[in-house]
Amino acid sequence: MLNLDAAQIAALAEVLRTGSFDRAAAALSVTPSAISQRIKALEERLGTVLIRRGQPCTGTAAGLRLFRHAEEVALLEHALAADLGPVPGAGGHTIRIAANADSFATWLPAALAAAAEAVPGLLFDVTLDDQDHSAEWLRRGEVAAAVTSHAEPIQGCDSLALGALRYHASASPDYLGRHFPNGVTAEACARAPMLTFNRKDELQTRWLAARFGTPPTPPSHFLPAAQAFIDAAKLGLGWGMNPEQLLWAPVISGSLVLLDETQPLDTPLYWQSARAVRPALAPLTQAIRAQARKELRAG
Repeated sequence: MLNLDAAQIAALAEVLRTGSFDRAAAALSVTPSAISQRIKALEERLGTVLIRRGQPCTGTAAGLRLFRHAEEVALLEHALAADLGPVPGAGGHTIRIAANADSFATWLPAALAAAAEAVPGLLFDVTLDDQDHSAEWLRRGEVAAAVTSHAEPIQGCDSLALGALRYHASASPDYLGRHFPNGVTAEACARAPMLTFNRKDELQTRWLAARFGTPPTPPSHFLPAAQAFIDAAKLGLGWGMNPEQLLWAPVISGSLVLLDETQPLDTPLYWQSARAVRPALAPLTQAIRAQARKELRAG
């Protein structure tokens, strides 16, 4: 039995949650020195470094494993409190999840709201990352669940198919007239500026590859915000892939047009969650699956 010290584990978890000894101290109402002493004592007891000091502080493999353990225990205790009914002094609990920005800009908030309504006191800490990379947060133990394009279950996790988020290549009418006067050809695409969310975003390249086989390599703007991404397309800055839910109103109003309405790009999404806390995550999983059925394309 490890018989881990609760105060030391709480200090570790808060440092990794906030990325700072000072912020961890403020959250736990102790001094930064006390946090440092608790972490040092825990590292000496376990004989390994748990935190890489820096801006922000990050966890080693051992530190992240302990952090995941602390999060899972807290989540199970919150679920137990909910089953027992009102418990004096029982507070809420935060579930850390990773998701792609387009899910968060479309269907995911409604699912989180439904879960929070079903489980009073439930809070969420959402980390945004590309759907092809969000599973890495789960693999590292930094989140309890993730919306991801990664279908194969990560070790210790369940993977549930949610459906596909459909994208269309879109641009402003003026942009289309300036850059594609003779149609959306490979030659024109090689010159026309496109919009890219960040350097992990491959949606535009995948659409070009599906259309032309060997994709051209256009110049690109990088705009890491879902609303700014679609606003930039409306303003004629470039063309980009946008979720169909965000395109309905702009297309109806005429501020955006589709480069080819017959060629959407579907991105399958999966809900991966830690198996150890499956019962505690059940209300969130249920809400995620219900909202996905409403808004995502059937796989």
